[in-house]
Amino acid sequence: MEGPDAVAFAHAQFANDVAALAPGCWQWNAWLTPKGRVIAVFALARLAEDRVWLVLPDHPAELFAEALRRFVFRRKLKIEVPAGRAISGAHAAPAPAHAQGNLLGTAGDAVELDMGGDGGPRTLRIGTAAPDDEAARLAWQVSDLRHGLPRLPASQREQWTPQQLALDRLAAYSVKKGCYPGQEIVARTHFLGKAKRSLQCFAAAGPVVPGAAVRHEAQDVGEVVCVAPDDARTLLLAVMPLDHAGTGLSAEGNALERLPLYDGLRR
Repeated sequence: MEGPDAVAFAHAQFANDVAALAPGCWQWNAWLTPKGRVIAVFALARLAEDRVWLVLPDHPAELFAEALRRFVFRRKLKIEVPAGRAISGAHAAPAPAHAQGNLLGTAGDAVELDMGGDGGPRTLRIGTAAPDDEAARLAWQVSDLRHGLPRLPASQREQWTPQQLALDRLAAYSVKKGCYPGQEIVARTHFLGKAKRSLQCFAAAGPVVPGAAVRHEAQDVGEVVCVAPDDARTLLLAVMPLDHAGTGLSAEGNALERLPLYDGLRR
């Protein structure tokens, strides 16, 4: 997103405070429906006063850009998917004096984001080339889920509020910045204390699919949001009642082992 109105447009459309983000920094952010349901979660990097990049882990970039363009009207900006850019990641710390916390880094012609947390160091690189490594991609997705970053498949878009996806853990939305699509629902839930469900992380011995019910005895008590294969087991995030201990649960016939969510991915 580039142009004189790029930051103002992003600030008006997305759930986090883009205007307060300094050039050279990045944040977690989300785009919501007017009913406050999450369309996508992404990293938003402000490269300059008039240039913003969105890094979409799951949502097809062209479809996202096309949907955003419907709201541009007379604002002065271009929304494009950059040609010749590729994303790679490494479970290693950024180079010294490069990316740290929410500060962007550069390495040659690449931009780096520090995505490390309590689960270990990680660096995301946006460059001109990236290796095609399926095992590394899956390992990155497992780490995302362990840190509580929901990786939404198409079936789970527009289903959950930011609070239900625990996006407060990532500082991915604001309740103070003013109007944006879904803001009224988000603010009401926050200030009236009406959030009753949030994310929990589990491991299952067998396959589980997004949308599967989480059951306690004979009752459905939660729903699987996203999954990732992790060696011989399945790692998953599920929206669960806040007051549920997370024990004695199953999904698609598999007993669930609750895992603690790692901290440290907040930006």
